[in-house]
Amino acid sequence: MATNDDGGQGTNRRDFLKRGAAMGVGLAATGLLGGTALTRLARAAGEGPIKIGILHSLSGTMAISEVSLRDTVLMAVEEINAKGGVMGRKIQPVVVDPASDWDLFAEKAKSLLLQEKVAVVFGCWTSVSRKSVLPVFEKNNGLLFYPVQYEGEECSRNVFYTGATPNQQLVPAAEYLMSAEGGGYKKFYLLGTDYVFPRTANKILRAMLLAKGVPVANIMEEYTPFHHQDYQTIVQKIKAFAKGGDAAVLSTINGDSNVPFYKEFTNQGLRAEDCPIMAFSVAEDELRGMDTSALVGHLAAWNYYQSVDTPQNKEFVKRFKAYCKKAGLPGGESRVTDDPIEAAYFGVYFWKQAVEKAKSIEVDKVRKAAYGQKFLAPGGPVQLDERNHHTHRPVLIGEILKDGQFKIVWRSKGLVKPEPWSEFTSPDKGCDWVDHQGTYSKKA
Repeated sequence: MATNDDGGQGTNRRDFLKRGAAMGVGLAATGLLGGTALTRLARAAGEGPIKIGILHSLSGTMAISEVSLRDTVLMAVEEINAKGGVMGRKIQPVVVDPASDWDLFAEKAKSLLLQEKVAVVFGCWTSVSRKSVLPVFEKNNGLLFYPVQYEGEECSRNVFYTGATPNQQLVPAAEYLMSAEGGGYKKFYLLGTDYVFPRTANKILRAMLLAKGVPVANIMEEYTPFHHQDYQTIVQKIKAFAKGGDAAVLSTINGDSNVPFYKEFTNQGLRAEDCPIMAFSVAEDELRGMDTSALVGHLAAWNYYQSVDTPQNKEFVKRFKAYCKKAGLPGGESRVTDDPIEAAYFGVYFWKQAVEKAKSIEVDKVRKAAYGQKFLAPGGPVQLDERNHHTHRPVLIGEILKDGQFKIVWRSKGLVKPEPWSEFTSPDKGCDWVDHQGTYSKKA
């Protein structure tokens, strides 16, 4: 047992560390203790930097989308540190590259939690990567902020979801296309990458279309592998399906396969007025790598666009471009912002606010403090739901412009409450609801 200085009963570790840190400050003031030793004492007392993990693919098929999310989180960290950090402590990011390898995502997540001992992780894009790391976070009581729209049907006590649920993206997009305002389309080609998000998204979309009276014969469904490059046959099928009009593509293609898909669509003479593509995973950042002159008029459904006209968004776009230039990042000040970038950005601030409210970086305390957090994001106010770990956000539908930006053609009235379970496929299911004391119980 440890003993105190006067030989009495042992002191506890916390008191020892506090006294040690105070002694270190005193010695440093007299020049008797070096800076390195003082740093060690400060860290032991919980006053050193707070480690956070960044878990995004910097190589492989998903790098086209995920690199910018790493950059955004690092920018948010720089902003926060410049203003004194979190509770007076600087944030120290630990960046890893799972390289678009889903098994490697789990390995890297485990390393971040158990070896680096990060307080929180910001990361993942695809649902297969999120599903891969989920058991790691739940087993080790880690905390993940996930910034991308997804298929729903999940609610983990160890994840905060800042992207859209199906009722905040998939469903309103399809309803828009079916409306007179959106073109009154009656035939839908569901095309996606072959993994959990597109499969589940299209299950929801198919159920929704059938419920709205679309005949089975008017719905086609097809999938391609990650990094698929040859879309000639598929576009021929779409062209035949769209003959006579009234057809639209609902695209859940992810990653760099979007480039050859849009290129082949154009090569075969298809235009938005012939058969519009409504994309769920293509935003401004993906369009940077494409010839957008032939993509004018195609659509996407998100919760934010760079073109959102708010004072804070104009400033955010300006800061992001300046950050990329200063950091010497590829593209520099020509870089763009998009929905996942915004969601990654305000996720860092949600966590910061929760830590400051909890006065702790302990996961259980931060989780409870996060419920109901509000933040003025670049695109406008957002809020973490008080019960289901998802985010209240607006819904926007945009039309691609020649310069690779989006013209907003439809927006929801205010924020849309997130519903992780779709009314069209799981009407009787609910999330693991959170009560106001921070404990969990299944929805009846």
